Amino acid sequence: MTEFVNVEGLLRGCPKAKRKITLEPADRPTAIQIYGADPHRLMEAAAVAERSNPAFIDINCGCWVPKIARRGAGAGWLRDPTAMVAMAARVVGGVSLPVTVKTRIGIGTEEEMPIVDLARRLEDVGVRAITLHCRTAKAAHKGQADWSWAARVRDAVEIPVIVNGDIRCAEDARRALQSTGCAGVMIGRRAIEHPWIFREVRALLDDGAEHPPPTVDERFDLCRQHLRVNVALRSEPWGVRVTRRHLGGYLRGLPGAAGLRRLLFQCDTLAGCIAILDEVQGRLASRGGGYRAWAPGD
Repeated sequence: MTEFVNVEGLLRGCPKAKRKITLEPADRPTAIQIYGADPHRLMEAAAVAERSNPAFIDINCGCWVPKIARRGAGAGWLRDPTAMVAMAARVVGGVSLPVTVKTRIGIGTEEEMPIVDLARRLEDVGVRAITLHCRTAKAAHKGQADWSWAARVRDAVEIPVIVNGDIRCAEDARRALQSTGCAGVMIGRRAIEHPWIFREVRALLDDGAEHPPPTVDERFDLCRQHLRVNVALRSEPWGVRVTRRHLGGYLRGLPGAAGLRRLLFQCDTLAGCIAILDEVQGRLASRGGGYRAWAPGD
């Protein structure tokens, strides 16, 4: 799934939006997720996104961030489920690809969450799958995600349901699937800091095996790769700066990781960051002639 794409930026031809929907030949299967508050603009943007030949189009109806939800986009659609269903029907009718919806169980002030009935109505207008973040919009990321809501939705519809929220390791993914019977899990925030989670989940689900945690070399190599790709796409210094949010997770558990992050966060050049990474990795390699593997929680 791509990062969500603002429909207004996409329809204006904004370079950032265009970059988000550009899929490399090997980047398959990938869906494009769009968000917006206007049904007609969402339909138009879905048609634009369709030209990138994604696996499907996903509508974000779950983002709780106030600047998005206040304007009626993201979780703002949950304030009026009837309007949300009508919008989804419009998008479904405007493209030939499957359309899916990601949402939450409700805004957070309802006596009963609307999601079970809403899921049925979305299915009725042609939505092909639902991803459910099992918190309210008001809860944001606070508290524990209640996966039982995904099980209730799964029981109410025939289309696939994907459970989302608090899936931070392979065992979480297995428990979520076993307890809900859902077709899949979606992993969001954890992937930002620990992208190796996908291979770890696959190993557990496919083979019942625990995948070894990433080595130190893998951690440093991913830092370099991510920096180089972002600089190639965005140039300096912006390409370096936007990578910083990921580096803390990539390097977690290394001796002196906090100091290393500070050095990297103060450097705005690709060459400088690569030199810092090379130097620190070399120091670690000289300590005892080897590395141990750092687990995600270290």
